[in-house]
Amino acid sequence: MKEVMAIIRSNKVNKTKESLAEAGFPSFTCRKVLGRGKKSIDITLIESLLMQVEVPVSPMAENISEVGRLIPKRLFTLIVKDEDVKKVVDTIINVNSQGNPGDGKIFIIPINEAYRIRNEEAGDEAI
Repeated sequence: MKEVMAIIRSNKVNKTKESLAEAGFPSFTCRKVLGRGKKSIDITLIESLLMQVEVPVSPMAENISEVGRLIPKRLFTLIVKDEDVKKVVDTIINVNSQGNPGDGKIFIIPINEAYRIRNEEAGDEAI
């Protein structure tokens, strides 16, 4: 078993849910998360812009001027059989890839054991 963790843009949640269900993976967890990628911000551009314009104090102004701004994203988590990992990854990539920075990331993590609480099923039967 594997855990597939996918961080995607918020506006792709519904299409991702639909595509995963159509591919045979209707069970997942989706959470709101905040984060940022590796892209560095040229603070001198922001500072020079702010020097030219008087920006009123507001949440929007704070977001513009904040160097380490965190971007809202969604984190999908699925536990799947080893043989289904490629299908899940391909489905997520097909829906979310626009060829731009910020399209998302996918991580695959091994799962050693799984149990269904209701009837104590274990292993692949539990997922």
